Amino acid sequence: MALKHYNWEDGPDAIQQHSIAKHRILQSYLAAYFKTLVSSPNQDELRLTIVDGFAGGGLYYHQDTKELIKGSPFVCLNATKEAEFLLNQGRRKPLKLDVSYFFIEANRNAYLHLDKVLRQDGYASQIGNTIQVRHAKFQNEVDNIIQSIKRKSPRNGRSIFVLDQYGYKEVPTGLIQKIFANLPSAEVILTFGVDSFVNFASDKDLTNELLDEIGITDAWQGKSIEEIKSSEKEWRYFIQSALYRSLVSRCGAEYYTPFFIRNNQGHGDYWLIHMSQHFRARDVMTKVHWDNQNYFIHYGGAGLNMFQMVGYDPDHDASLSGQSSLGFEFDDIARKTSIATLAAQIPRLIFSNNDGMSFGELFAKTCNGSPASASIYQETIHELLTNKILDVVGVNGEIRRSAIQIKNNDQIMPAAQRSLFGI
Repeated sequence: MALKHYNWEDGPDAIQQHSIAKHRILQSYLAAYFKTLVSSPNQDELRLTIVDGFAGGGLYYHQDTKELIKGSPFVCLNATKEAEFLLNQGRRKPLKLDVSYFFIEANRNAYLHLDKVLRQDGYASQIGNTIQVRHAKFQNEVDNIIQSIKRKSPRNGRSIFVLDQYGYKEVPTGLIQKIFANLPSAEVILTFGVDSFVNFASDKDLTNELLDEIGITDAWQGKSIEEIKSSEKEWRYFIQSALYRSLVSRCGAEYYTPFFIRNNQGHGDYWLIHMSQHFRARDVMTKVHWDNQNYFIHYGGAGLNMFQMVGYDPDHDASLSGQSSLGFEFDDIARKTSIATLAAQIPRLIFSNNDGMSFGELFAKTCNGSPASASIYQETIHELLTNKILDVVGVNGEIRRSAIQIKNNDQIMPAAQRSLFGI
């Protein structure tokens, strides 16, 4: 997730702390991914392909501590090994994680260094078999990779593409669209160097040519760059609220999270976008954001309409909501603000439909517009149950009384005996 090209000509290159955050997020996401997909004790295998399209040289040293830091290929390999060990604890039927890897690197020094450190770490026998290390540009390899994934997982094309590009223009939207069009269960974790992009962007033709190259020609929605840059908070908010719409819609993903990796050392923020075709995958990544709150920030609001702030909105007034003036920091304050905002918004949706709505339908229809996880939705509905504003009924008529009991198929309805103080 670098904003500069690494070298590896003379061994490991330096990495900054905020770039290491990406590795931790990737590790956390893979651990949660395996746990989510292997929920049945009768399952004996999971097939997956992990593609690291900008793999780097495999080893860095920490810029401040000089400690050696393993790169994203090792994060993927180690996450799989740890998940297989943990998931097999207490199982009577052994589970095999059948994972193939593509590590693609365009820089020759980096490619040679990655190949060397993988072999030194004991992966020599897997290179050329389950591990493919390619000296190439990702965009030149993607067609072959897609075909390989189709052969391995013909039914669903289960795969994760980690596209940690240098900057912002090496992964055009058409390339991601091709992945989703061919692989129904693919997920993409894309980074975008926001500061680099905004530093470059201007009202000159070069910026329009760049947007054409990325595939998001109409991203600015009629605003000039000078208008967008008039306020630091405003342009970061605008990036999230407008640019992501163009980018995600052109990529063909149904579900997405568009939040920033924060850089406490000043400039160098980058945007981490997770794209998938299923709301459960979206929720797994959202939980990772909340579990790793020190690394993430969001410049929109809480609730169901995080990017629909037009003019002054007291729900987003930092002095009233308690939210940091910097943004939504996925902390306890953000959680309380989320529950309070959802508690005001969800009943309006439920009351507008005589039959109510299932919990799964509510979450699937609204999650893209919210920084809240499914568990925060459940906590909110628990409060609404307690206050006799809503009822939740299971498919066999069970009455739900707590957040932990709420399932995707449960129906949420206006309370039969509504509180006088409710909505």
